[in-house]
Amino acid sequence: MPSLSVLGITKQSHRRLTPFSFPSRDFNTYFYTQKLDHFNYRAESQATFQQKYVINSKFWGGANSSAPIFVYLGANAPLDDQIRRIGFMTDNAPQFNALLVYIEHRFYGQSTPFGSSEEAYQNDRTLDYLNLSQTLEDYAEVILDIKKNLSANNSTPVIVIGGSYGGVLATLFRLRYPYIALGALASSAPILYLDGLKPQLQDGYFSIVSKDFREASESCYNTIQQSWSEIDKIASQEDGLSVLSRRFNTCTPLENSSWLKDALKLVYAAAAQYDAPQINQAVNLICTAIDRATNGTDVLDKVIAAMFAFFSKYPGPHEYCDEMHQWAWNWQICTEILIPTGISGTDTMFQAEPFNLTSYKETCKGLYDLRLMPEPFWITSQFGGQDVKLVLGRFGSNIIFSNGLRDPFSAGGVLESLSDSLVALPTAKGSHCLDIYAALPNDPDWLIVQRRSELKIISQWIAQYHMDRAANISYI
Repeated sequence: MPSLSVLGITKQSHRRLTPFSFPSRDFNTYFYTQKLDHFNYRAESQATFQQKYVINSKFWGGANSSAPIFVYLGANAPLDDQIRRIGFMTDNAPQFNALLVYIEHRFYGQSTPFGSSEEAYQNDRTLDYLNLSQTLEDYAEVILDIKKNLSANNSTPVIVIGGSYGGVLATLFRLRYPYIALGALASSAPILYLDGLKPQLQDGYFSIVSKDFREASESCYNTIQQSWSEIDKIASQEDGLSVLSRRFNTCTPLENSSWLKDALKLVYAAAAQYDAPQINQAVNLICTAIDRATNGTDVLDKVIAAMFAFFSKYPGPHEYCDEMHQWAWNWQICTEILIPTGISGTDTMFQAEPFNLTSYKETCKGLYDLRLMPEPFWITSQFGGQDVKLVLGRFGSNIIFSNGLRDPFSAGGVLESLSDSLVALPTAKGSHCLDIYAALPNDPDWLIVQRRSELKIISQWIAQYHMDRAANISYI
């Protein structure tokens, strides 16, 4: 599955663009003694682990000022990498006199139970504690403990913020704990994938990838479209896989053509997903390399030139996903967070490859040696039934859904407001989580407007919260 992460496609770019260096004296790291299992009374469930969180109090007005707490809900990566990337909070904390809190997700980074990643990831009995309900309760426990320690009582509203999978977490946290979080900013959160196997959702991701490339260059789109059959043609020949391995300079010899095609697909997906106009323009980078290839160059040589250009600038689209953390994330998408990304339509630059749930489950069962067949729709019954929009409209409030329509995951995003307080803020040219990255001098006007709209809505939530408290209105 394509990466569902707030992190971009290269460490180098986000370090250059980050307006502060981390760690710094403004960011202080703490560890909370967290329960391994919040929902059982068995002896083994009483174990604990150390959960990392980071606080920046530089701009905070203090507990007596009624200034808010902005809480970033860490997702499927080490927390420090995410803090470097998420500049929205530090950029806007002075305006609100806000306390900034960042909480690491269990089983990632330094917040690993059982003493080590090797122990935590060893089998399904240990990984069973890596699930959404436990994670959301972790966040609730840490937030309440911080408020208690700082004497920040009910006069201090909390806004939770998350991007990508973290945006899904922010949405679900607001739904499950409305008495803790006044509101949520969910950036690039494909929450509608919780609706299940709807055809438009299955095909949506790679349709948008194709659209992004076609808008960049029709000839580039056609070249990529033609390359798949050329790969299959060479692979079918004697010693064809060896030829492809040499031409593409693969790290290990190819055992089948699917390995190569899947790798190329993920590069194109990453380029489209994180195609920030003021940062990388990865789609244009690939298409420029393809279109500038010398006359007489065959289709695969053009693709190879594009890969050379891409990897020369970006060392690798998944360099954050080390083997252990990828193992944890694969567990999550096998057992709870199913995001079906197939290709069944003809209007794409990819070969048809419809999503197959049976095959998906069998792969997951074999990967983790599961005793039972995984049930990836458990999250659907927990939080959304079969109509997430209906559930949000009936029970939700104070959530901002921001999306960029060039982001392939926007296929599963909320793109139209569901009520006055469930507000969609889509941008036609935006990419994955772009709005919660640090502001840059060359940000386009539409991005500036999107961020200003988010800040205005959050300000209104906080103002209404204090008005209700002054009028002794119970607030949930």
